[in-house]
Amino acid sequence: MTKPNLLTQDDLDEAELALHIRNMPPPEHTGKRKPPRKAREAPPQLADQGDEQDSFDFTYHASRHERQWIVDSLGPFYQEHWLNDVLSLVKGGKEAHVYQCLANPSVKGLDQPYLAAKVYRPRQFRNLRNDHMYREGRANLDEDGREIIDDRMQRAISKRTTFGQGLMHTSWIEHEMQTLRLLHAAGVDVPVPLASGHNAILMGFIGDEDAPAPTLNSIDLDPIEAKQLYARVLRNIEIMLANNRIHGDLSAYNILYWEGEISLIDFPQAIDPNTNSSAFRIFERDVTRVCEYFTRQGLRCHPRRLAADLWTSHGHRLLPDVHPALLDADDQKDRAYWRKISQR
Repeated sequence: MTKPNLLTQDDLDEAELALHIRNMPPPEHTGKRKPPRKAREAPPQLADQGDEQDSFDFTYHASRHERQWIVDSLGPFYQEHWLNDVLSLVKGGKEAHVYQCLANPSVKGLDQPYLAAKVYRPRQFRNLRNDHMYREGRANLDEDGREIIDDRMQRAISKRTTFGQGLMHTSWIEHEMQTLRLLHAAGVDVPVPLASGHNAILMGFIGDEDAPAPTLNSIDLDPIEAKQLYARVLRNIEIMLANNRIHGDLSAYNILYWEGEISLIDFPQAIDPNTNSSAFRIFERDVTRVCEYFTRQGLRCHPRRLAADLWTSHGHRLLPDVHPALLDADDQKDRAYWRKISQR
């Protein structure tokens, strides 16, 4: 008896699309270095992978599983001469690990011989809580940072198929990289963005040979420095807002401190205030978390008023938290409230 075909049309479409992607001609040059094309002396399943992996030997002592993860994610960057060695684990997290690497001497734009490699856990964004809140109004990006317009790919993403989740994972990474580039060019205190792809982002390293920069939450500031850095963080928030970006998860845990300077990190959840209906709520939460840290450092902060002032000063409107139909025209306080929100 012939077995019934259990594949749906979507399955067939995805299989065809994946085959097309693997065999499509290389895209136009986008400024990112591409790995060399593999030789075809043997079929992929018979090719000897040992030589290529052994050539990427590094100083950091990793477990067997982690070592393979590093080779898979950073090996192509080694082949492309972005880095020469992986020296140490800077930060291990549930979403990504950050490694201190020795940069290849050909890499420009660094003020020291090190770079940081942020290596994402495979498909870690699948389980991101409320990810739809951050994806609202955001284009899905391919591995070259270009918007995905193919209908079948978009359908796979919307249905969260295995193929679609892989596309979403890549899109989150490329979104973070584009945000870093935008903010660095605008003058925000962020690490220098270098390259993306292969499940990782390369950026400037904050720290020195012996130690990475700690996060701000682990630092106690004297009153003068606390006041200076508070103003600096708010300036960064304002520049981001002026460039249509909200961090989305900002706190003292996502700010590095080094020799009196700060660097904002971790931008996969960044949103555009013009296209996300939850933008002000997310923005206010960022400002509140920053203020919580500086309050512990002895400063007086008013996060809700501060967030509202920054928001409206950049042309954004505050939605009324009370429906106008519920206001009493004969009540003096209600009339004053209506005049206030009408002028925003």
